[in-house]
Amino acid sequence: MTDPQAKDAARREARARRDAIADGDRSTASAAVRDRIAELARDGHLPRGAAGGYWPLGSELDARPALLHLKDLGHAVGLPVSGPRGTALLFRDWDPQAPMAAGRYGIQEPAEGRAALLPSLLLVPLLAFDRSGHRLGYGAGYYDRTLDGLRAGGAVVAVGVAFAAQEMAAVPVDGHDERLDWIVTERETLRIHK
Repeated sequence: MTDPQAKDAARREARARRDAIADGDRSTASAAVRDRIAELARDGHLPRGAAGGYWPLGSELDARPALLHLKDLGHAVGLPVSGPRGTALLFRDWDPQAPMAAGRYGIQEPAEGRAALLPSLLLVPLLAFDRSGHRLGYGAGYYDRTLDGLRAGGAVVAVGVAFAAQEMAAVPVDGHDERLDWIVTERETLRIHK
């Protein structure tokens, strides 16, 4: 088991790197990630089913341009609804024109009444990643439990999306931490071989 202090130190370092990215570079990076996701879809590397994503929190990479492109390609697209800490996420259909509601952590979520989706593709936010497909999140376990549950029910492709500056040589991990299948940054697309 990883020392919790090591994970906390890695989180602080990763957050500082991410926060240091200039605003103009953020929008350029989001567009580049959208284009890389589009290329993966065009080349048949992504499943055709529903896609889950996230509403950006603070200085996270904005995955909404990629989600809108997937929607244009015919994917149903969902955003997460956060339940109690440590539980799996529920995804509701996202329509940019439909009302949103502030969720558990003040993050925008599709309003009550939007249809639930079961993603076969998940764009995953992160604080840090390494080239073996490990990610470091905020520590609440939402995405690890979500991926574990989705994978138990069938195939799901997990694509970590981040700024290249969020890469670390090795992310501290525990046995319950789920690995990613792909990592996409503004600079490159990494396929993770497990």
